[in-house]
This record gives sequence, structure tokens and C-alpha cells, in this order.
Amino acid sequence: MDGKRLEYKGEEALKELERLTSKVDEVQESILKDILKRNKETVYLKKFMVGSTNVSAFKCLVPVVTYSSIHPYIQRISNGEDSSLLSSHPITEFLCSSGTSGGEPKLMPSIAEDLDRRTFLYNLIMPIINQYVPGLDGGKAMYLYFAKAEQSTPSGLPARPVLTSYYKSKHFKCRSDPFNDFTSPDQTILCTDSRQSMYCQLLPGLLHRHRVLRLGAIFASAFLRAINFLERNWVQLCNDIRLGQLDPSITDPGCRLAILDVLTSPNPVLADQIEAICRRKSWKGVLCQLWPRAKYVEAVVTGSMAQYIPTLDFYSAGKLPLVCTMYASSECYLGVNLNPLCDPADVAYTILPNLGYFEFIPLGNNGSLFAYKDDEEVERDKLVNLAHVRIGCYYEIVVTTFAGLYRYRIGDVLQVTGFHNKAPQFRFVCRRNVVLSIDNDKTSEEDLHKSVTMAKKLLEPYEALLVEYTSCTATSTIPGHYIMFWEIVTHTSSLNELTQLETHLFEDCCMAIEESLDYVYRRCRTFDRSVGPLEIRVVEPGTFELLMDLCINQGGSINQYKTPRCINSNTSALDLLNSRVCASFFSPRDPTWIP
Repeated sequence: MDGKRLEYKGEEALKELERLTSKVDEVQESILKDILKRNKETVYLKKFMVGSTNVSAFKCLVPVVTYSSIHPYIQRISNGEDSSLLSSHPITEFLCSSGTSGGEPKLMPSIAEDLDRRTFLYNLIMPIINQYVPGLDGGKAMYLYFAKAEQSTPSGLPARPVLTSYYKSKHFKCRSDPFNDFTSPDQTILCTDSRQSMYCQLLPGLLHRHRVLRLGAIFASAFLRAINFLERNWVQLCNDIRLGQLDPSITDPGCRLAILDVLTSPNPVLADQIEAICRRKSWKGVLCQLWPRAKYVEAVVTGSMAQYIPTLDFYSAGKLPLVCTMYASSECYLGVNLNPLCDPADVAYTILPNLGYFEFIPLGNNGSLFAYKDDEEVERDKLVNLAHVRIGCYYEIVVTTFAGLYRYRIGDVLQVTGFHNKAPQFRFVCRRNVVLSIDNDKTSEEDLHKSVTMAKKLLEPYEALLVEYTSCTATSTIPGHYIMFWEIVTHTSSLNELTQLETHLFEDCCMAIEESLDYVYRRCRTFDRSVGPLEIRVVEPGTFELLMDLCINQGGSINQYKTPRCINSNTSALDLLNSRVCASFFSPRDPTWIP
């Protein structure tokens, strides 16, 4: 598809959205035919289709694959072989997945026109939101975005996160839409020193506090990291504003130059206002106090990010809606939320049929989500087209792209919630391959989140808040058991007092988790005795921020970071968490089990 046909804005973008969602089958077939026509001579497709462009042949002959199947081709291209192994158009870069959802980071091929497709989706966001929150072009957005230092493959192609690629592109740098008036200068976003970038984005956000209409980051975890950073550094930031001078610890030339353009003179009045807010004992509602005109917080709060909703609500005193705008991955951008002000639990993404070719592996409608393992062959004729999925059913999404992914399993499990015109709308459920398992039990990320959600309610009477968690399996003892690492903040007493005096509280939390897990887990615990009592290890405040630092230092990106809900294979992460455990508790009895 011609990139120029993707340059829609405002009302024109909404009209194109209606057109696309009204002709899903036709658009999808056209996209697939275009991909096959363009890439029929690639080594990968010729292996299965011998130069054919027939759609039926594609569905019959091309296998459904995971990363292990295409990694050899990607490795060869990264080492200098021709892009025609996978794509007829030159692969211009490799996009790094975060690696935090399900293992090691992966490299995804990308071609130049992919940026047009991503920009098409970005251009839809504000016209959609403007239908619900008008007037946003009359102020600024304090969006905290972070670029990652890129690497080069042996062939010289850049390897970087998808968002870093976008921030460095002309599509981002040359934006002129009034909705894209950010408080953060581009140089601060592109700074790869995460501390200096954070400091130099928060500073202009505070300087423009009365003009800010929107707050946000890509993921809720990154936004909360910024709030925690502000809690530790507000004195220094206020001092800069009061004196009109940037702290000497900021040494990045681009950051200094950009900030000196906005920090032009001393402003003791503004500094005093900010200081008065930040000095308060409780930071409940601090977002509305610091940025009084803000209308909402934009960040991903679905899937594993749902854990952060209570904390975000605390910082806004429940006054700022949490807005999820889009569904995207390193492999392919996929869809938008047409009801951005809905409750986070009701977020559904409408898949846009012009962004790639989409198929779905049926996983049933009874919550049996993990029918196919990574190394298990998926029957090719079982896949369902985008327009033919059924409401209420669960699916694993499979993508085919212009850049050289063919019937590739992203690993996301989705549930169909409805349709917009003829385009299905999906709720993100979880990552398929993030599970805990010791025997016959198999606990999904969604199961884990639901059980923790039930358990953390027991903390509320003690004015304690679970701010973060992860898990692992302990198999060095017989039987093995689940371990939960919890980070808790308290508002009336110290964490040490809570863990020393309220043993029964945390034992009850252990039980609440176990009672909320599925029948198979409870049978393994109670009848088979193949799984031991669940353990909660309470860690010191700030531990999960150190975990994030560890992942970033190992090559992760702040933008793409998601706290891994299972860390069985990450030895350094386990060592860090265990080094900061301040108390440990076990389930005192078996969970209920009815044969």
C-alpha cells in the first residue's frame, strides 16, 4: 500500500477508519495478496510456495511459526546476507522486543514503509480522543518518552526498540500537529542516559504545569517510575526553577541546550508552589495538584499493567481517567481503542485491517488458553480470519507482514468482545507463554493477576498498598511451590512493623491467592501433594525499581519495560529480589478442593 495513502489526519482519519472497518474481508485479502505478490521470490516463501501468489496455497502450505523458526533467517541478514531471504524490500533495521514478557529479546525485521503504517495508527489517536475530550490542542502534553541506545548488527543495520526507531524518524521529528505539543524537548527524549532524560523531561513538565492537559507514558510502569523519581528529586528540581539554573549533574549537551531554552529566568513563585505540594506527607492526588488542568493519564494499563491501576488512582485521587489508546508490538502495530475513556477493565482494541494480515488460533470459549506450546505444530487449516472470529472466544493472534514475518505467533492471547462495523474488538488477556507450573498445574498470567487482585484487598484495612509483584517456582525442594515477591507501601506504619505484627495477614494473603487459583492447582496442592504451600516474600521498598534498572542495564528499554510476572529463568533478577527480602510467609493450610 502506498505510504502516501496512510497520511490521514483529523476528520479524514476518522472517515478512513470507518471505511477500513466496514470492509475488513476485502482489505485483508488485498493486504495478503499484496504481501505475496511483493515477496513471492523471497527465499522463505519460495521454500513453501515455489513462487505462487495464491492465497489458498499460502494458507495450506505456509506453516504457523514461532521465533525459533525465523531466527536463522534474521541471523543471516544481520550478518550481511541479502534482505531477500525474507523481504523483497530492503530491511532497514531490526526492532528489538522488550524481552520482559516471555524471555530473551528478539529481533524483528522492519522496512522503510513500516514507519508509514505506524504513523497512520498514531494519527488516529487524537481524532478519536478529541471526540470525548475536546480542546486538547489548546495546551501541552507531559508525555514521558525514552529512547534506548541502539546497537548495530554485523552488517551495519541498526537494532533498536520500535519506539526509539519512531522517535528518531522524520515522522516524529517533523510533526506539526498541535496535538503533539509535548513539554519534553526532543533532545531530552533522545537522551539515552535514563536519569538525565527523566530529570530533563520532568523539569519542563513542572515549568509548564498550568498548560499541561495530558499526562502519560507508554506503559504505566514507566509513568510510575517518573512519579517515584519526582518524589526523590523534587527538591533539586525546585531549586533549578527557583534559581533559573540547570543542576550541574546534567551533563548531556543536548539536554542542557534544550532545557536552557525553557529555563530562561528564576521563578521563585513557581518553585514555592511546587514545593508546597511536594512537601505534603501524603502524595494522594498529587497529579491533580501539580497539573491542575490535566484531563487524563495515558498509559497501557491492560494485561500485566493492570497491577498499577490502584497506584495510579492513588496519585490522582481517582480523578483522572486512565486511557489506553493503542495495541502494538515490535512485530506489528495492530489496533486502537475506540472508547478511550472506558474503564480499564473494559478496554478493547479494534484491529485495523490495513496494518498487516491477521489470523487467529482458536483457543475455545471456556478459558482454556494454552492449547499450543511453542514447539507444538499448529494445524494450518484451523486458523480463523480476522472478520470471522466469534464474540466471547479466545484466540492467539498470528501476523503476516510486509517486512518478512509469515504466519508468526506473537504470543498474545486475546478475547473477542464485540465488533465495530465488521472489525472485531479484542480484550488483551495475557502473554501465552508466561506461566507458573510445577506438576500438572499451569497458571497463566491472567490467573496470577486475578488471584493477586483478590489477595491484596486484605491489605486495605491496614492502609497498605501492593505496588508491584512478580513470581517464580521453587523446585529445589520436594514438592516445589510458588513464590510471590511483593513490594508494599504503608501509609500509617512502617513496613517492618506490619510484617512483624501481622503474620496472620500475610498468611491470609497466601491463602487468598491459592483459593483463587484454578481447580488443577488446588488439586495438586491438596490431593496429589505435588505442589507445596505458596510463599509470599515481602521485599524492601524500591526493590522493583532496582529490578527495572537491572533489566535496563542488561539491554532493556524504559519505554518497553514491563515487570516480568514470572522470573524463573532470570538468575540475576532472582538474586536481586532474594537479597532484599525482609519477611517471608507461607500458606498455613490447604486450599479448598472439591473432587
